Amino acid sequence: MSLVHLVLASASPARLATLRAAGVDPTVIVSDVDEEAAVAAAEALHGPLAASDVALLLARAKAEDVCRGGGPAAYQPCVVLGCDSVLELDGEVHGKPGDDAEAIARWRRMRGRTGTLHTGHWLVDERESSQGGTGGMVGGTASTVVHFADLDDAEIEAYVATGEPLRVAGAFTIDGLGGAFVTAIEGDHHNVVGLSLPLLRDLVRQLGIGWFDLTK
Repeated sequence: MSLVHLVLASASPARLATLRAAGVDPTVIVSDVDEEAAVAAAEALHGPLAASDVALLLARAKAEDVCRGGGPAAYQPCVVLGCDSVLELDGEVHGKPGDDAEAIARWRRMRGRTGTLHTGHWLVDERESSQGGTGGMVGGTASTVVHFADLDDAEIEAYVATGEPLRVAGAFTIDGLGGAFVTAIEGDHHNVVGLSLPLLRDLVRQLGIGWFDLTK
């Protein structure tokens, strides 16, 4: 099979770095999805969504938005990957905090406790039929349990002042400044960064594409 290009429908530097470290060099085309509106519309139809379903819903919305924009046509043969991560704590869904005050309040709840980071993945086959395209779409959610250190108020305020918690789902990273505040995880480390490589491999294979067929 000829090589297949991966289009990443995400602006996340961490997702891009994860893929590149695994030997995949995607093209980034950022989606223009109103996340709050998308979730609200889905819940109006189906009622409250579980955290894992919110992540998958938004991953699908982002992938399909990029496909509708027509950008992937310039990178044929290609597949388009959308991802979204949310933190589940006490049954509530948390994305990126809106401001410093929200991030501080979030960390005061998280410290010394355990949450679950869900990352939705949605993969769309944009290849032409002559290129082996299936026209298929596949998706899944990976979930990783995260144990947080018991930070004091000064540490929380100092961490939030760096700006990092405002840029990421759950208000923490494992591969950046927040790594010192994650004491343990249960599950896929890459998923906490924002993209589960084992799940992506499974999705790629469901579309009849081998892992090493992705563009290097």
